[in-house]
Amino acid sequence: MTKNLLAFLIVMISVQAFSQIKGRITDQKNAALPFVNIYVENTFTGTTSNDEGYYELSLNKPATYTIVFQFLGYKTVKKEIEIKQFPYTLDATLAEEQISLNEVVINADENPADIIMRKAIASRKVNLEKINAFKANFYSRGLIRIKNAPEKFFGQEMDDFMVGLDSTRSGILYLSETISEIEYMRPDKLKEKIIASKVSGDNNGFSFNSASDVDFNFYNNTIELGNQIISPLADYAFNYYRFKLEGVFYDDKGNLINKIKVIPRRENDRIFSGSIYIVDNQWTIYALELGITGIQAQIPPAEVITIKQNFSYSDTDQIWVMISQGIEFSYSLFGFKGDGRYTAVYSNYDFTSEVSKKSFGKEILSFGNEANKKDSTYWKSFRPVPLTDEEISDYLLKDSIQTLRESKPYLDSIDAKNNTFKIQNILFGYSHRNSFEDWSVGYSSPLSDFQFNTVQGYNSKLSFYYRNNLDKYRRYFSANASLQYGISDDRLRGTASFRYKFNNIKSPFLAVSGGVETQQFNDAQPISPLVNSVSSLFFENNFMKIYDKSFAQIGYSQEIANGITIYSDLAYERRKALINTTDQVFFNDEDDSYSSNDPLNPDVYGIPAFDTHQLLKFNLNARFNFGQEYMSYPDSKINIPNSKYPTLYFGYEKGFAASEKHYNFDQLKARLTHSFNVGNKGDFKYNLKAGTFFNADAIGFMDYYHPNGNQTHVGTSSTYLNVFNNLPYYELSTNTSYLEMHVEHDFKGLLLSRVPLLNKLNYNLVIGAHAFATENIKPYQEYSIGIDNIGFKKFRFLRVDYVRSYQNGYQGDAVIFGLKFLNIIE
Repeated sequence: MTKNLLAFLIVMISVQAFSQIKGRITDQKNAALPFVNIYVENTFTGTTSNDEGYYELSLNKPATYTIVFQFLGYKTVKKEIEIKQFPYTLDATLAEEQISLNEVVINADENPADIIMRKAIASRKVNLEKINAFKANFYSRGLIRIKNAPEKFFGQEMDDFMVGLDSTRSGILYLSETISEIEYMRPDKLKEKIIASKVSGDNNGFSFNSASDVDFNFYNNTIELGNQIISPLADYAFNYYRFKLEGVFYDDKGNLINKIKVIPRRENDRIFSGSIYIVDNQWTIYALELGITGIQAQIPPAEVITIKQNFSYSDTDQIWVMISQGIEFSYSLFGFKGDGRYTAVYSNYDFTSEVSKKSFGKEILSFGNEANKKDSTYWKSFRPVPLTDEEISDYLLKDSIQTLRESKPYLDSIDAKNNTFKIQNILFGYSHRNSFEDWSVGYSSPLSDFQFNTVQGYNSKLSFYYRNNLDKYRRYFSANASLQYGISDDRLRGTASFRYKFNNIKSPFLAVSGGVETQQFNDAQPISPLVNSVSSLFFENNFMKIYDKSFAQIGYSQEIANGITIYSDLAYERRKALINTTDQVFFNDEDDSYSSNDPLNPDVYGIPAFDTHQLLKFNLNARFNFGQEYMSYPDSKINIPNSKYPTLYFGYEKGFAASEKHYNFDQLKARLTHSFNVGNKGDFKYNLKAGTFFNADAIGFMDYYHPNGNQTHVGTSSTYLNVFNNLPYYELSTNTSYLEMHVEHDFKGLLLSRVPLLNKLNYNLVIGAHAFATENIKPYQEYSIGIDNIGFKKFRFLRVDYVRSYQNGYQGDAVIFGLKFLNIIE
């Protein structure tokens, strides 16, 4: 009896799980209609059709339902059905909507679309505030395809990374799904718990599709899409858009829907184009289909990104809410091209449940138990959008060969091919990998670190590495060693380091290092070896000043609480002065010569800049990311900085047990940095530093605080928030109290897009202000104006700035060429 009852319950549960309406939606020519919204009338229980027009709608019990089929450009269809048993098949054929201008009375004095959009914009805040809080179910599917993939990329075989491609090297690169429960509270609280997660070809994988990634609310002034993109409903939308009324139609509830064409005023503004549908008299969004190019969004790999949203109205709740969203994109970069889409379905909205501030903490995403272990029965039951044939084939193929691809014989065969040593590896580096045990070892190309300075002459570094990934959650051990030989000073130097990461939750790191190396007096490396090599050999300007450092160091870091991370290290250092050993130069100017290696006395040659000495150094630093949120993955934590708040750093540095007492010192330092967008006005960033020394009257010059200067007219970073571009490298170095300030604003096309001809180039105007103050010296200031995003098509690695400096009056000016790709190379 007990067994029979148990069997009966299992059968009933299975029937309940598979309770669904399913079918196919086509147009009048029998062509499949994708992304059709299907929902139960006056509810938010719904789904969408897939690319082949098929849909599945899960319901709880047999009853009489009115099923609504809604699709942009087609007449809404309602079907009342009585369901006595499941599954229930319900197909639908949709006819094209007759969008007409006949019912619109056109006022010759004003564009009717402008009238409608002004009313919609005026209602923007009201509509934004209509939804105070809710709970809902969320489903997301992400798919990325590649077309005609290259066989190699920078000499690396790509076959192992592109499983399942067809004979043209085309197919699905990535396919994943998530089923979540979300909670929302106005204005921007969103919490998600992922109930199920699935990644094609990875039975233990966790999808990165989340509700927060696709939280695009067009009632806001801007949409976060890499950059802030201006909404057609923004308060200032008429500065960026023109609108045209394409026609009107009535929906299934008798609402008059206005179809408005959204037209950019300037082609390179951060704006959309496409169509937005506005409900007459209510002035809410009925649906939208808006696209933006990668050039407009300043996302180089992207060709076009299109967002589609559909809304539904509930008589019970008297509110319009989004029930489905599609994001389609195409990409092309470095020979890789393809397309993809993310489909999101929102269902079972609950506006009555208690949702308060207490419901939200800093954790914005979490996973339920066994979220990545759900079987095919579960997915067949709860997946709201059926898979296409292409997606089914990808799951079957990749899941079937996953065991093979993780097996030792397969991985060994791949390694045997990739680990083959070739003669060119002698010069260009070599890497040997054991994929099954997940470790690799190798060495770098000696050519990549070939450089010149006036102390070592021509020199090169050969670096060796070993890394063992101990599990999937980023626990690892690594070891690195390097040998550097200078031809002119005939000296071989070497260093070694070891690093261990304990886990990926609080990310504790232990690092041990030691050896002998050359070090710039300013350990922030204000001039790169490559730039110094060119500056020295071609222009006879040896700006890099270095000394010899023998050291042994141990360090530890860890997040001790959410948003609070500590870094500490203890080091023994022996410092020895170095002098120039070569005057090699390609172009010799008789009126010019190399300076000495003494940053304080550039005209004094052959005399060491300081006495050899040794000391112990202790550093303790803390970083505070205020308002930091995070996503909790099993055995892993991913921190999300909050752009509303700055990041604060505190530090204490102590030099002690020196060979000469006067080298001992103490320093307290602090830094405050922040970057945030100002809507359509661009991005604002600042970096403030302050510090003070104690008992530091005669310390080593390398222990001073050195504001970063630049004398090369070359910039190598994307921003200049940590450098004075017209300041000699060591002119303002100090061992007293100091204050440093950097501010930069990137208008992101706001101004230049309004200048004829220039608006075709998609450049960004950037302005900056920089100041430094210390004891007994007049404050130093710099002001800059520049143009960023200079380049050709997708390749925009150049920035040009004009800088003027002042210190007790005008000091000078300079033009800085920002070669941002140098930072990538080095």
